[in-house]
Amino acid sequence: MLINVPETVVADALRGIAAAHPDLTVDVENRVVVRRDAPVAGKVALVSGGGSGHEPLHAGFVGPGMLSAACPGEVFTSPVPDQMVRAAAAVDSGAGVLFVVKNYTGDVLNFEMAAELAEDEGIRVAQVRVDDDVAVTDSLYTAGRRGTGATLFVEKIAGAAADEGAPLDRVEAVARRVNASSRSFGVALGAVTTPAKGTPTFDLPPGELELGIGIHGEPGRERRPMMTSREIADFAVDAVLADLRPNAPVIVLVNGMGATPLLELYGFNAEVQRVLSERGVVVARTLVGNYVTSLDMAGCSVTLCQVDEEVLRLWDAPVQTPALRWGR
Repeated sequence: MLINVPETVVADALRGIAAAHPDLTVDVENRVVVRRDAPVAGKVALVSGGGSGHEPLHAGFVGPGMLSAACPGEVFTSPVPDQMVRAAAAVDSGAGVLFVVKNYTGDVLNFEMAAELAEDEGIRVAQVRVDDDVAVTDSLYTAGRRGTGATLFVEKIAGAAADEGAPLDRVEAVARRVNASSRSFGVALGAVTTPAKGTPTFDLPPGELELGIGIHGEPGRERRPMMTSREIADFAVDAVLADLRPNAPVIVLVNGMGATPLLELYGFNAEVQRVLSERGVVVARTLVGNYVTSLDMAGCSVTLCQVDEEVLRLWDAPVQTPALRWGR
């Protein structure tokens, strides 16, 4: 691994983020990343966070049009409430703060505690829980469905609403609507290795894959002999469509888990688009790349978000973050 020692991986990465992105304020000691112009007068602030190892989620999505702040925890470990309260205090303009929380038990509990602490300090807080993964229910880290690729959709679209000056209740409603309209399914072609462990966290023999894997290497629906890109697309997209059943256009996210090259992701996207066309689903926008990763896991996920004119307009609105930029 390209690291010094496992104990400093997160701090070293935060120092690197600070050096690469002067438009962010990075508190390495307290592990909070904030857009430099925060707080923005009259604007609802968005705060998210989670375990490190999923980059660019979440720090890579801090900036105009998206998050106001992010709280990175240790690798695959929730940030602590103090981080979230510091972040909320740094970005609150008086218009309130929306916490975007992936549905993992540690994240949920710590963000709930942080919301109570922030409100004790006079900060108005709303919360939205992302639970888009259709693969399994009640996994190793969750009660209910896991939060995965739709986190990007929620943060981008709700962030655009906040930038337009929408009040807190409206930003929260948009975020909930996006989550309710999004579904994901992931596939692992190779196991993930954490810096602390130094070896794969689960056993996936050569020539096999895991269908429905989580972003921490949690088990999926089933293990099978290796499939072609075409076969995986058929399985993953049908799993999503069986639950979402869209009757309107969708935004497609073909997301890499960290170790799968873009050449393969674009080829997989071609198969995803084929399946959607065959199923009569209209694609409004497509995003391909590594956005919600799992360190060095080989594999991918597919997320669909059903949209209307307002949601699509908010998706297209300008954004300027380290990992997502358009329209500016």
